[in-house]
Amino acid sequence: MKYLMLLALMVTFVVTGQNKPNILIIHTDDLGYHDLSFTGSQLYDTPNIDELAKESVSFSNAYSSYPRCTPSRYGMMTGTYPVNEDKGYLGGIDESKNFVRQFKNAGYSTFYVGKWHLGDEESSPVGFGYDRSYAAGETGGIHTRFYPFNSEKIQKGDKAPVPNVKEDGKPGDYVSDLMTSKTLDLIKTSPKGKPFLGVLAFYAVHTPIEAKKEDIKRNKAQLENITFDGPGYIEEGGGRRKMHQDDPVYAGMVENVDENVGRILKELKAMGIDRNTIIVFSSDHGGLSNDGNKRERHLATSNNPLRAGKGWLYEGGIRVPLFVKWADELKPHQDDKSIVLGMDVFPTLFDLATGKKVAGIDGMSYAEVLRGKDTWEDRTVFWHSNKARPHSTGDPKTSAVRSGDYKLLQFKDHTELYNVKEDISETYDLSERESKKAKELLKLLKDWKKEYLVPEKMDMWKNHRKAEKADK
Repeated sequence: MKYLMLLALMVTFVVTGQNKPNILIIHTDDLGYHDLSFTGSQLYDTPNIDELAKESVSFSNAYSSYPRCTPSRYGMMTGTYPVNEDKGYLGGIDESKNFVRQFKNAGYSTFYVGKWHLGDEESSPVGFGYDRSYAAGETGGIHTRFYPFNSEKIQKGDKAPVPNVKEDGKPGDYVSDLMTSKTLDLIKTSPKGKPFLGVLAFYAVHTPIEAKKEDIKRNKAQLENITFDGPGYIEEGGGRRKMHQDDPVYAGMVENVDENVGRILKELKAMGIDRNTIIVFSSDHGGLSNDGNKRERHLATSNNPLRAGKGWLYEGGIRVPLFVKWADELKPHQDDKSIVLGMDVFPTLFDLATGKKVAGIDGMSYAEVLRGKDTWEDRTVFWHSNKARPHSTGDPKTSAVRSGDYKLLQFKDHTELYNVKEDISETYDLSERESKKAKELLKLLKDWKKEYLVPEKMDMWKNHRKAEKADK
């Protein structure tokens, strides 16, 4: 067996002229943990992602670093807790802690495709260090999934339309297909003899909820044979929670992502680089299942049996699918013990690719966990969401800590304690019955907040602007 693996590595080196692995991160937007048939969906058919999961190390206890888009992405890109809930300041990160630049120093060519939403100029993908970027900018979402993709009226809060896609597209094009084609082009045109680090960050399955007609039709027919128990919505927080996965349009969006993942896997194999390419598949946070007191949102999915969804620090808002495949190095298995976060992704990949670690960050390399030599079931991790959105997703200001099997949520006027190993739906509040454990976790959380919720960590952008003015 060892001889065959060594032979495969030798063949890879002869074909590609490189000995470091390629890396491709496939990152989805608003995809919930249970939005895949692999994780239990009755409606969303995802055979390609399911197959990828079976060939990977897949995690049952993987979390985003924040329950909304921008801070979560900042946490992943920097390997830090995203305590600045705007976006932080990527341009101010020292090169020694900038994973993209460190990968480049290790000989990698790099590219970024899709949703960025983390700034422009020095905080743009190229400004941050990527060699090439496509369809990536300040904007947080696409205006329509079909050509011409950007409306004439720019969305409130977005400073620019999504770049590149209108110029490259044609009538009838669907944006996820176009982005996938560009990703494959960037892989094929990567410098010969150099490994690549690439990110494909789909704008799907975020709103607007739009799918191809044939996909909607197929899922409407499938829904005729599915029955759901209980109410379609229940009251939660400032609004409602959707309880059933019954939207044929959203199902079509999920399945289109799956088709494009299939295209990528097929092409990597055809190029002969699939076995020496690390593939990471995940999401930025939980699915959009909750609205607020205005009740105006098109709720896309249900995260059941997880509680709540996007915007919340209950499991539905932060637990995400995570698969890591490296055919020649990692034995596929399901890790149902280790607690890992989005901010661990780049530290792990850098360790796997180079054997080195980056100091002075919060994220950790779970390379040994992937290799089956360690488990992280006793890890302690934290979240802080101070920007409540009662009108939008119904969530209040919340902080949380998970330590081992237990998770404590701190709200403005009370705390809640759950054993999430035994009570995945966070139904039974143990804060009174297990008061000692609640006090223990609350102290951990308060100590963390005292250390992390400080201007030096939260106001990097403001500090940068003050320094700029002082220089002038």
